[in-house]
Amino acid sequence: MRINTLLLLVVLAFIGVFVALNWSAFMTPTTLSLGVAVVQAPLGLIMLGMLAFLTVLFLVFLLYLQGSALFDARRCTRELQANRELAEQAEASRFTELRGFLEVELKKLASLDAESRAALAARLEQLDHDLRAAVEQSEVNLSAYIGELEDRIERGTSGLPPPRLTDTTTEG
Repeated sequence: MRINTLLLLVVLAFIGVFVALNWSAFMTPTTLSLGVAVVQAPLGLIMLGMLAFLTVLFLVFLLYLQGSALFDARRCTRELQANRELAEQAEASRFTELRGFLEVELKKLASLDAESRAALAARLEQLDHDLRAAVEQSEVNLSAYIGELEDRIERGTSGLPPPRLTDTTTEG
């Protein structure tokens, strides 16, 4: 129990004990002026009635405040739930858009990859063709040089000076 409620109950209990102890004084008739008329009534009982009326009035006001707070809390809960669902839907749509974007980008990357592979294969094929042509050209040149050397050997003219013969045994 909250301290405010406990304090209110303690005060009401003290008032009840006070009324019970002084009941005869509360019931003593007194002359009361109502402004337009004069009445004989027990002043204590009238004051006790006013206290009871105000207590009931405050309890009704308290119930009204708690009820309106409860309705506001329920309304806020419904609004929060609606906003949560809206946010989840927005998030789901963002995920769907992201998935679509990623699929498009992956397709672009795959096509770029295929194009680069095709270009690389064409370049390798061209380099292979150029290398084979260079090897064939080198082979033709080498065959021509070998043939020329064979012709010179057969004719006996190498175009080189004759080798010098040196005697290494008589040096001394």
